[in-house]
Amino acid sequence: MIKIAELKPNEKERSILFLFYNRFYDLYEEVVNDDFINNDAKIRFYKLREAFSIYKELLSYEPIKEHIEWMKKGGRPHFEGIIADDLFSFIRNILLHFPIFDTWDEVYINKNLATWSKVGQIDKFLTNCIKRKIDGRGTVKYRIWEEKKKKMTYFTINFPDNYTETNIYLKDILTEEVGMKFCMALMREILDTQVENPDVHDIKIMSQVYF
Repeated sequence: MIKIAELKPNEKERSILFLFYNRFYDLYEEVVNDDFINNDAKIRFYKLREAFSIYKELLSYEPIKEHIEWMKKGGRPHFEGIIADDLFSFIRNILLHFPIFDTWDEVYINKNLATWSKVGQIDKFLTNCIKRKIDGRGTVKYRIWEEKKKKMTYFTINFPDNYTETNIYLKDILTEEVGMKFCMALMREILDTQVENPDVHDIKIMSQVYF
């Protein structure tokens, strides 16, 4: 059971936040569990898609919006705000608007798909990725610490460097197994900012290096 911080929400918001938060935390416990990867790939994909959808809905809540803006303006490393907002929203938008895939490794996007009906947020994100890559900041190297296992894991987030008709696969941006632990940990860290006395969780985001 969670208790949403009393700083902002009215009664209606609090009741909705309660539903969203509890469902996200249930999914968090499933996804970060080491046994999760042993599930069928389609089941894993369904759970991940749901987690990203819930997180994206919560990004519209004003105090969380303000926290993300604070991250981007220097409260945290700039790229972490971009990952927590732009990248995670991009992933959710692909999963929502192109429900034609069954597993994480199958998911791809290209310019034709991104602009087939209108030019929207997916196209904007990918266009901005190219600009960042030109600046030499298209890859972010992270490490996460899992306290219970006393284990450090290194991995990279690779922003696309080519936005054409060529397929861009999510697995090449972020691998499923390690990447999803990172995503869930960062999403939870952000959501926890609106919770009184949040539970301590096992996965810690330790550092990042740009290339």
